[in-house]
Amino acid sequence: MTTLLKIFKNAWICQLDSGRVKPVFGDLHISDGKIQQVVPKDFKISLAEKSTILKDSNQSALDLGGRVLTLPLVNFHDHFYSRLAKGLPLSGPQNNFLQILENLWWKLDRFLDEDMIRASVHLSMLESIRQGVTTIFDHHASPNASQGILSIIADIVSKYGLRAVLCLETSDRNEKDRAQESLLENRDFILHHSEGSIRGMLGLHAPFTLSDDTLKAASEMREELQTAIHIHLAEDKHEMDYSRNNFGMTPTERLDKFNLLTPHTILGHGIYLEKSDYQLIAKQGSAISYNPDSNMNNAVGLPDYKKALTDIPILPGTDGMHANIARTMKQLYLLYRHQGNSFQEAFQWIEKIYLDGHRFVKQVFSDFPSLQKGDLADFIVWDYVPPTLFSDQNFWGHWVYGILESPVHTVVQGGQTILENRQFVNIDENELYREIFRQGERLYKLFEGSGR
Repeated sequence: MTTLLKIFKNAWICQLDSGRVKPVFGDLHISDGKIQQVVPKDFKISLAEKSTILKDSNQSALDLGGRVLTLPLVNFHDHFYSRLAKGLPLSGPQNNFLQILENLWWKLDRFLDEDMIRASVHLSMLESIRQGVTTIFDHHASPNASQGILSIIADIVSKYGLRAVLCLETSDRNEKDRAQESLLENRDFILHHSEGSIRGMLGLHAPFTLSDDTLKAASEMREELQTAIHIHLAEDKHEMDYSRNNFGMTPTERLDKFNLLTPHTILGHGIYLEKSDYQLIAKQGSAISYNPDSNMNNAVGLPDYKKALTDIPILPGTDGMHANIARTMKQLYLLYRHQGNSFQEAFQWIEKIYLDGHRFVKQVFSDFPSLQKGDLADFIVWDYVPPTLFSDQNFWGHWVYGILESPVHTVVQGGQTILENRQFVNIDENELYREIFRQGERLYKLFEGSGR
C-alpha cells in the first residue's frame, strides 16, 4: 500500500530549535503521521509563483499562501464540565468568590450527569480545536457522577484525536465518603492510562476544601502511583485567611507538609502567594498555571507576575472560562506590561511561558513535537501572513501583535487534518450542537427549578 504524502506549501514553519523559535519559509512534507522533511524556499519567489495543483494520486498539497505554521497550543488548566454554564438562571448572591462557588459552580457540578458531561466534553473539543488547542490538562468535577467518569471523558477526547491529562476533583465539601470515591476514581484511571494520548493526574480541588486526613490519603496515593497533582491554589484571599486561621500556615505550606508539591504538579492561579510560597514551589519544581480571564471575571485580583521566581514554570490556562489559549497568552503579555514592565521584559516573559509550556508537556508526552524532521505531524496554521520581515529576531513581536490576534486556519494532529480553512473535517458539528443544546436545556431547567 502506497503512503500518501501530504505537502503543506508556502508556510512560515516556526520550528523550535535550541530553545528558540526559528521561522523557516518553505514546504512541510508529512506521511505516516510524521514530518518527513522541511524544504526551505525563497518566500519572495514562492509567493510570486502561481499555485499549482498536484495530480499525483499519492500526494496532496495545500498552499498556505505565506501563513504561519506553529506548534499546537496547550491548555494547562481547563474545566470541561463548565462548558454549559452560559446564560443560566442563577440565584443567590455572587458578591464574592465563595458566593460564586456556592451559587454557580458547586451547584452546577452537583447537577451534572453523564449525558450533560458528554455534551460538555464535546463542546470543549469543538471549541479547543477551533482555537488550535490539541493538548488539554483538564480538572473535572461531578460529585454525583464520578465513578468511571474519567474513562467516559477519555473516550470522547480520543475520538477527536486530541491529547489530554485528566483528573477528578477531590474535595471534602460534599457528602461523606465522596472524597474517598474521587481518590479511587483518580487511582483507577491513572493505573490504566500510563501510556498513549490520554494520561491521568491526581485531582484535588483546593486546600481550603480539603481536610488533613484527605491530604494525607492523597499524599500516600501520589507516592504509590508516582504521579503529580492538579489543584487550585491561592485563588482568593479567603483561602489564605482560612488556612492561617485553621492550620497556622499558608495553603502552599500545607501542600508541602504533605509532600504534594512535586515536579509535574500544576498549581492553578497562585494569586495570593507570598515570597516563602514562591520559594517552596521553586524548590519542589512545581508549576503555576495562570488564568487571567477567570481571575478578572471572578474579581479575585491578579498576581504581581514579576514576583514569580524565574525558575518556576509558568503555564497558560483558561480555568474553563473558554478554550482560547491565544487570548490567555495575549492577556498575560498585556497585564505584564500594565504592571509597569518594559517591552523587552514583557517579550522575555511571554517567551518564557511558551518555552516552559513546551518543556512541561514533553515531561508528560515525550513525543510532543518541535516541528523538526521525524517529529509527530502535530501543528496548527494561523490565518496570518507576516506583513514585515519575519525571523527569530522578531518572532515575539509577530506572535503578540499578529499571530495571537488571528484565527486558526488549519489544525493537523498525528498527520490527520481535523480543521482546514476554519472548517471541521469529518466532524458533524450540527448534530453535536443539537445534542449539546438538549443537555444545556436540561441543565438550565434544573437551575430554574432551584429558585432565583
